[in-house]
Amino acid sequence: MGDFGKVLMIAGAIIFLIGLCWPLIGRLPGDLIFKKGNVTFVFPIVTCILVSLVLSLIMYLINLFHRM
Repeated sequence: MGDFGKVLMIAGAIIFLIGLCWPLIGRLPGDLIFKKGNVTFVFPIVTCILVSLVLSLIMYLINLFHRM
């Protein structure tokens, strides 16, 4: 298996572990929740930022190992 395959397997394992921990985390402080009558709107802005940072780190690591 090539180096890129190993990097993809590691990235998949990291995403799997994040998926396992996700129900334990729940809503993060800073996530916006609007309630009006029977309507509830949840905008998880902090969660989106955190997911973006993690995915950026994974893509950076894939790019770093892909050059080797």
